Amino acid sequence: MGINTRLCAAAAAVAFTFSTAAFADDVKLPSTIAWSAYNTGTTGYNQSVAIGKALKDKYGIDLRVVPGKNDISRMGPLRSDKVQFIANGAGTFYASEGVFNFATPDWGPQKVQLLMSATSDANLSVGVAADTGVKTFQDLKGKRVGVVRSSPALTIGTQAIIAFGGLTFDDVEVVEFGGYGAMWKGMVSGQIDAAFASTVSGPTKQLEASPRGIYWPPTPAADKEGWARIQEIAPYFVPHTATLGTGNISKDTPHDGAAYPYPILITRADQDPDLVYSMVKAVHSEYDSYKDSLPAMSGWALENQTFEWAVPYHQSAVKYWKEIGVWTDDMEANNNKMIERQNVLAEAWATMKDKDLDGDAFKDEWMKVRAAALEAAGMNPIFK
Repeated sequence: MGINTRLCAAAAAVAFTFSTAAFADDVKLPSTIAWSAYNTGTTGYNQSVAIGKALKDKYGIDLRVVPGKNDISRMGPLRSDKVQFIANGAGTFYASEGVFNFATPDWGPQKVQLLMSATSDANLSVGVAADTGVKTFQDLKGKRVGVVRSSPALTIGTQAIIAFGGLTFDDVEVVEFGGYGAMWKGMVSGQIDAAFASTVSGPTKQLEASPRGIYWPPTPAADKEGWARIQEIAPYFVPHTATLGTGNISKDTPHDGAAYPYPILITRADQDPDLVYSMVKAVHSEYDSYKDSLPAMSGWALENQTFEWAVPYHQSAVKYWKEIGVWTDDMEANNNKMIERQNVLAEAWATMKDKDLDGDAFKDEWMKVRAAALEAAGMNPIFK
């Protein structure tokens, strides 16, 4: 983006007895807190560790970061109270919607909610080999586009971005790979012409340095119809201007593109409200203490928050953002819609408990049930 057995066990034994240490500014946190995050060495894990150090220095608390290789392994400890928060990614949206890995009897839609998020100076988009001559996503028609098997975030991201140009997978030649690294090696070797990535991802630098070169077609926010097509497929994307990236991206030549927050600090809707309030206040108020620890930490700045998103904010986080004067009526309206959506999904999921189905049969039935429930509520199912 391991940790030894003793650390995992310690994280599982987090005590909610508040420390007797003096906590300033209404921040009252337990002496030990646990987050789950992406694997050791990823930007999500490293940023969590950096925040943990700042909280240790200020409040004397220990923040344990428990790595998880996928959405389920990160979400499981939150559901079982072994961690209180997750520094997560796009899987937050899939969990909230109850799709892909969450469309199983053991899971279903999860009432996960945000505290805050990080959006760095990079974008998340589809890069193309410069030698193809592609300048717009319309130009990708007939080209070879990579996807990664069993990776919804990469596949849906690719579908959404090329939809900006009015294209679907039927308009391109889709080439499957077993992993992200293999896909980008395929870009360098000439097996494919386009693939999804962060504009600062390491493999994109390899393509940039190769004879093929790299180019990032824009998805300008002014193109409302193009953006409507993106968000019809992946509503968690937002317009974003990047100044960090390979190829044609710099402060002098910014990329008018797309991104979604990462990491996203989330918890359960029923998490202790005082704990949530203190956590968001601590992470936000200590920004100056950790902002220089990693280049991507600038994503946690107030001006880089995404307050209108496809998953709601926790009410205790909303309380804090209101107190500091940044929460608007439009944000409140969007948040209420997202909470209503989670409630519709929860009610639909409750009807599945008596269905004697398993495997693909269960998933197929659930996808029909969720789509019908959302449509009846006047909401876009997105996934069918």
